[in-house]
Amino acid sequence: MNENNTDIAAGNDAPKIIAAQTRALQTFTLNRPQSLNAFDNDMCRVLADTIPRVARNPDVYIVAIVSTSPKAFCAGGDVVALADAAKSDLDTAKSYLRNEYSLDWLLECFSKPTVSFINGICMGSGAGLSAFNTHRIAGENYKWAMPETKLGLFPDVGISRVLAKMPWPIGMYLGLTGRSIGRADAQWLQLVTHCISSHHYEDIFAKLSDAQPVDPILDGLNELQAPGDLQKEHSQILDHFSEPSLDGIFRALAISESKGSEWAKRTLAGLRACSPVSLAITFRHIQAALRFDIRQTLIEDYRLAVRCLQNHDFHEGVRALLRDKDGKPRWQPERYEDIGAALIDEYFAPLPDGDLELQSRAEMQASRV
Repeated sequence: MNENNTDIAAGNDAPKIIAAQTRALQTFTLNRPQSLNAFDNDMCRVLADTIPRVARNPDVYIVAIVSTSPKAFCAGGDVVALADAAKSDLDTAKSYLRNEYSLDWLLECFSKPTVSFINGICMGSGAGLSAFNTHRIAGENYKWAMPETKLGLFPDVGISRVLAKMPWPIGMYLGLTGRSIGRADAQWLQLVTHCISSHHYEDIFAKLSDAQPVDPILDGLNELQAPGDLQKEHSQILDHFSEPSLDGIFRALAISESKGSEWAKRTLAGLRACSPVSLAITFRHIQAALRFDIRQTLIEDYRLAVRCLQNHDFHEGVRALLRDKDGKPRWQPERYEDIGAALIDEYFAPLPDGDLELQSRAEMQASRV
């Protein structure tokens, strides 16, 4: 399928993204299988530079985002590189954030159909790469999560708006707990548009290369799923995560745990392992995203992410989970009960050197992206 194949490398010999045009189909293949396609600034720049040209190419009907990894579409951003940059040169780290969030907005505004083929892990930055595509295919090994609260971060890349739009309070539950879900629940929540086994992908590529209409192709292969685990637990999530405050959620879970609920016990233990500051930020951010659009959400993402780079818990999460891998982060403060409102207010305050600037949707469309 590589009639017009351009390898776009960003350092090292192997290209991190392979861009290829086969007649009417433009593909972007994520190609860091050893790191489960951890998304970095080099990859971000490749997509940001190439997508506008694809938008103006009359020979391209549709775009596909695929992966060379049998295990992952994209397991998230390269947070180790981000943490390193934040310690050595904060301005560089901030530029990484600006570039990625601007790319997410570009994908949201992109004028051509875009299909993400997700057959494996899709987390963090991977969710941002795929959530704003017109078509999102879940293969048989699909696993989706936003586990940032375990790392001293929060659900970013515009996904807090996606979580806020889910049947309430499912998105709040997923954002706080970082729980992984399969394709059945993703189909129910409309995170994916189609569930299609990966052995159909090559045939789909061939048809899209011939500019066959995408919707009939995908609709004809869509596999309706039986209710997933999350859907079966909807009532318990509703009972506990509909509380109007984070404190209320913890109290509701503690009460159920005292009455012998294993589900509440597991959920409460999972939350206690997360960064308390991250939980507080996430709760407020998802609530705010109920009234935001994607652009506004990304602007607030940047504000929060910069503050995370400047504070303790993100760097401690990277140390405990990715560097030393002792799994024992020492959060500051250690408990959510010890967090004052003023601390969280500081995260949401405008940045002294300016917030993220994104063109309006109308301006993006006028520039023919």
